[in-house]
Order: sequence, then C-alpha cells, then structure tokens
Amino acid sequence: MKILYFDCFAGASGNMILGGLVALGVDEKELVEQINLLDIADFEIEFTTADKSGISATHANVKVPHEHAHRHLHHIEKIINYSRLADSIKQRAIQIFTRLAEAEAKIHGISVQKVHFHEVGAMDAIIDVVGACIGFEMLGIEKFACSKIHVGSGFAKMAHGKFPIPPPAVAELLRGFPIYSTEIQGELCTPTGAAIISTLSESHGEINDLKIEKIGYGAGTREYKDFPNAIRLIMGQTDHRPLTTNHLILLETNLDDTTGQVLGFVMDKAFELGALDCWFTPIQMKKNRPATMISILCEPQNREQLTELLYIETTTLGVRGREVERECLERKFVKVETQFGEIDVKIGVFNGKNINAMPEFDQLKRIAVENNIPLKVLREEVLKKLK
Repeated sequence: MKILYFDCFAGASGNMILGGLVALGVDEKELVEQINLLDIADFEIEFTTADKSGISATHANVKVPHEHAHRHLHHIEKIINYSRLADSIKQRAIQIFTRLAEAEAKIHGISVQKVHFHEVGAMDAIIDVVGACIGFEMLGIEKFACSKIHVGSGFAKMAHGKFPIPPPAVAELLRGFPIYSTEIQGELCTPTGAAIISTLSESHGEINDLKIEKIGYGAGTREYKDFPNAIRLIMGQTDHRPLTTNHLILLETNLDDTTGQVLGFVMDKAFELGALDCWFTPIQMKKNRPATMISILCEPQNREQLTELLYIETTTLGVRGREVERECLERKFVKVETQFGEIDVKIGVFNGKNINAMPEFDQLKRIAVENNIPLKVLREEVLKKLK
C-alpha cells in the first residue's frame, strides 16, 4: 500500500504541500495541464528551488489575477464540479473545502451554507487544494498519515482582526490532532494546509512500519534563522495493515417517542456534519416499550457537533459516548472500461488479495439511466471485467 506521510515540523500550507509533491516527482507540466481543466481565469505556478537552512526544497508560487470575489461553499463546489477533472479528484477537493466550511461555521455560529470564505476562498487557495488532489492521484497515494503539527506561536492578523496562533479556523480543523508550539514566531500552519491534512490523514503520530521510497520538501515563504521552513513529504510502502488503528467515537442514545421522519432527518444531518456512519437498532426499553437506538460513528473532532445534533433534533435527555477502535481493509481504486463508459471501482484488499469490489454507485446509476439498462446488469459486467 502506498502511503504519504506529512511531516509537519514547520507546519503546513497549501503551496508547501504543492511544492512537496513536485519534489516527490509529480511532473510540473502535467500538473498544470490538469489544473487547467478547472477552466478558470489565467493563472501561473512558478516552481523554484529554495534553500531552507541547508535543505533543498521546492517552492510553489501560485499567481492569479487580482479579484474581489469572496466565495461561499456552493461557489467553490460549482467551479470544481463543472470542471473536466476526474470524479475522484473532484470528490476529494470538495471534501476538503466542506471540512473547511464546517470549521468556519462552527466558529461563527452560522450554517455551512452561509460561510463566507475570505482568503481560503480565493482562486490561489482553490488551485492549492485541487492541485494537491491532482498530485496525490498522479502519485497513486492510497492512504495518508501525519506527524504532530507545529503551529507556530504569537499572533496573526486576519480579516476579522488580530488572533492568537493557532487562529480559530486552524484550531478547529486540528481538533483531535496533536499540535505543539516552540519559540518560532508566526503562523506556520494555514487553514488550507490544516484542511488538507486533517481531511485526508487517517492516522497521526510516529511513523510505523514504512518502507521509504521518496522524500520531498515543500518550501514555505518565510525565512527563519537556523530553522528550515518546509514540509517534508515521505512516500513509501507498508505491509498489508494501516499505520495505526483508527481511534473513533461511538455516540448512542435510545428513543421511544420519535417518528421515522425524524430519524431519517437526523441521519441526513449526521452525515452532513461529518459522521462516518449512522444506523438505527430496534430495541425494547423499560416497561416493554419498543424504541430505537441511534448510533453515530465519528472522528473525535466531530463529537461535540454530533452530540449537539442529538440534543437539538431529538427528545433525548442524554447521550452515551465511548472510544472505539476501527480496523479497515486496505483499499485501492481502479477504473473499469465498459461498453457504456468508464466506472470507478473500490477494491478491498486483505493480505495482498482482492476480496471485495464495489463499483461507484452514483456512476452505475447515471450510466444505467442514460442507456436504459438494468443497474444489476451493468454492475455484473463491471465485476466480470475484474476477474
């Protein structure tokens, strides 16, 4: 399994990650050609080699025309969805911006739809995020992990005033991730960098059982004395197990006075707020009353929002919560060409063998409707081609 490890000893930013990917071997020309599929205004990315306290790093300088646009999430989703990029790249990029919007919404006490992006909604930030997702695809990365994250110290001036480091958005994005500060002054981890890493990293901490293949350094803009302002991206292979087991939170509550409509609404909202899974179990409560147990599986940083959802949208007076460990099969993604078009397939791998395969349902549904064929026939054709 190919893994990318973000070593954030000097924090992270979007352009640092972009530069690090080029240092790992992503072809600059092909990367820019792919970003052009966004069909956006003229832009330029200048890749240069920078000396960071004796370390050779790649600096990515994204240049875009000056603009006054402050976008909402739906504006960014439209730009990405209307592009000619691969679906897998679109989905990953939108997932990152959605996480960023959720963090901003939590900070300002508003809905995700009303979040008004400032710096992170600018075109250079969109290029950073989408460009990084393109680079991950080009390198064939299957899993992500990160180190403890150096966030810097002091204060930073932003659109709403002067705030301590880490600023509110970064602090919210990195809930559940280990961070630290040193004497280094300044904002080392930006919202864009924090969003990319926290969205994609399935584990964090020390490197375990990783056979290193390549190392690339992405340069930051600031210069510090005797301190390399760069992110180190370590790419390698691991055996047929993840770096670490995921530590997740399971929230549960019992309800004997709710309707099916409310339960459906709660499930939809839970997934919008970042739940990894949500399910209902029929149970029997005291005095033999039939009831439903709601179970929500989530990452630690989403626990507070999802607990709040249960209190606000249901009649519960209490929520149980406990830490659980989740072990997942290795996953890889392949594209299968059929007579009706190309379909993405997610494959589960155990001990080096493919044991499960799941074609992308939305693609199956769209192609089946467009060609007026049974969905199960199309699914069977895809699975036959994998044998």
